[in-house]
Amino acid sequence: MPVKYKDYYQILGVARSATDKEIKANYRKLARQFHPDANPGSKTAEEKFKEITEAYEVLKDPEKRRRYDMLGGNWKAGADFTPPPGFNNFNFDFGNLGGFAGKTGSPFSDFFDVLFGQTFGTGAAGGGPAGAGGVKKPQQKFDQEAEIELTIEELARGTARNIQVTRPGQAARTLQVKIPAGVRPGSKVRVPGEGPQNPQGGTSGDLFLRVKVKPHPFLTIEGDNLISELQITAPLAVLGGEATVNTLDGAVHINVPPLSQSGRMLRLRERGLPKLKQSVRGDHLVRLKVVLPTSVTPEEKALYEQLLAIEKSKSQA
Repeated sequence: MPVKYKDYYQILGVARSATDKEIKANYRKLARQFHPDANPGSKTAEEKFKEITEAYEVLKDPEKRRRYDMLGGNWKAGADFTPPPGFNNFNFDFGNLGGFAGKTGSPFSDFFDVLFGQTFGTGAAGGGPAGAGGVKKPQQKFDQEAEIELTIEELARGTARNIQVTRPGQAARTLQVKIPAGVRPGSKVRVPGEGPQNPQGGTSGDLFLRVKVKPHPFLTIEGDNLISELQITAPLAVLGGEATVNTLDGAVHINVPPLSQSGRMLRLRERGLPKLKQSVRGDHLVRLKVVLPTSVTPEEKALYEQLLAIEKSKSQA
């Protein structure tokens, strides 16, 4: 019995020559647009979401995409399709593809099942027996991502934040989320079970909080290390001596070596950020910046004139 051909490239809005990056980008854009959470109660959006998910499941995988491309590019979407002899005598392992299951137990279309010889339950096309009662797949979980902004101090010491979570059709709830010490900008903190609910039932997804860092008045992050700038005078740069540096642990003293140039880096060991679930820390790097005065006293001017005279005599020698 023929099924309706699906043009997966057309569904995702990409050319047959599209790169993996282009396919992924278009899928993400369409998934956000038609996700059931963004269109509560819309059967049209739900069907469209199922369709783009099916297309991406095929085109994101090199082997499944190669097998699909073997059909050629002359098929028209919606046309009757019957696989060539022997074409469906091949099975793929799709892992956990629950959610949106039809009467056969497959989360995808008859075309998909016929093309890939998949058995998702009793009566699925193209596969062998499903076993007693059919093969049941767990329901798909939908995860959600949000942003949380932390200070560098909170990255270093950990913190607890109250956040509001709103699900479609429900009132907003306040949750306290613990942020462990050692997270980094761009990392994600998982809050289990606080993501969207599958519109077909089943377990709720997880909420992932992507970490963003607030600008700090004097610190920047480089991996596990913290970097700050220390302004020093010309005499201190030439002669060397002790200076004070502000760190996450408070003010500490540091020795400036003689003849230090602007841009020189000094290291305060284990004064940086802690590593996640470890007792070790990065370093605090201090970048020196030699600052010249904007005004001088008569005494200072006389001393600078003496230095200038010395420099002239050295250049003429």
